[in-house]
Amino acid sequence: MRPGTQASHGGAGSRAAGEERALTSVAAGDRFQGEEPADTPRLWHVTLSVSGKEAPLPEVRRALEQLAHDHPFFLTSRYAVDHAEIRYWEEARDLHDAAAVALRLWGEHRQTAGLPPWEIVGLEVIDRATYHQRIAEGYGPPPASPVGVHPF
Repeated sequence: MRPGTQASHGGAGSRAAGEERALTSVAAGDRFQGEEPADTPRLWHVTLSVSGKEAPLPEVRRALEQLAHDHPFFLTSRYAVDHAEIRYWEEARDLHDAAAVALRLWGEHRQTAGLPPWEIVGLEVIDRATYHQRIAEGYGPPPASPVGVHPF
């Protein structure tokens, strides 16, 4: 121990008052030994929530049906005059890629599908194992049935 310093036993109590703990993260795509290769695509369950000014229900329904036709892995969507929730499976290398695709989905299909000019207000992306674990434990969204476009 250097002169003029106090011994530290580690842990949160060893930081000076008001000192914030540095957060660490793992870079996108980093894997631990024994995990599947980083370039192996996986399935991710995506729930995208959008909302905005009211739009006629028949137009919202038609637009969501067109989106379902245009986007593979589409499961179901629920809608009202001022909001919608879209649930689908996305195949991607990692969560970062799946979330990036999900965040572009509404804007990229807005013109071609005739979607309302709503904004994304929520996004959840979970892996397949987590989705099935939630279902098995009785919490989380029920499996999408019937598949398709439905009012809230």
